Amino acid sequence: MLELMPPFARGLVVSVQAEEGSPLDDPAVLAAMARAAERGGAVALRAQGVANIRAIRARCGLPIVGLIKRRVPGSDVYITPAYEDARAVAQAGADVVALEATARARPGGVALAEIIAAVHRELLRPVMADCATFEDALAAQAAGADLLATTLCGYTGETRGVPLPALDLVARIAAAVRRPTICEGGIQHPSQVAAALARGAYACVVGTAITNVDALTRAFGAAVQGQA
Repeated sequence: MLELMPPFARGLVVSVQAEEGSPLDDPAVLAAMARAAERGGAVALRAQGVANIRAIRARCGLPIVGLIKRRVPGSDVYITPAYEDARAVAQAGADVVALEATARARPGGVALAEIIAAVHRELLRPVMADCATFEDALAAQAAGADLLATTLCGYTGETRGVPLPALDLVARIAAAVRRPTICEGGIQHPSQVAAALARGAYACVVGTAITNVDALTRAFGAAVQGQA
């Protein structure tokens, strides 16, 4: 583990991403949303893809948690699956590298501890481990991760259907680990951010409820149709 202070302050991390095919899926647009999040009081940003990270870095001074989503044949791991992805994220300007830290096999059979050590040694970046379960979080801490996030709870076979945000998981992880616990996934209201922080989260990542105009419009539209 990097013996550093947490790479960002306690509070709100805004995930600035867009659905594939959305008009928002443009580096300049995402950078503008990231700047708005910075002005609104976010303590950090989470961004996907080299071009987007570069554009956001050019406009924002906040720490960036960077990742690359990429499917690799033979593996279900898709959040920064390989070291080459982590290197690209760091070179684009990310201050923290986010990578999947579930029990699913990584491409090439690379161990989680091996990729985390390489990120620390070669890129000098802390690692946010995107976990799905309590066991994932413990394993990620043992592997050297610097931050432990609940990002993938609800999105793996064993956790599908778990109510989100996973506040009970946040509380359990926070009580058992020595690294900051990050609540990510399913936060829809400011009250849920407060609840997660009260359960021991160091920070909360909010994406869809702030930056996904496509999903928000569909939700409002569905409510209108329901009353039509």
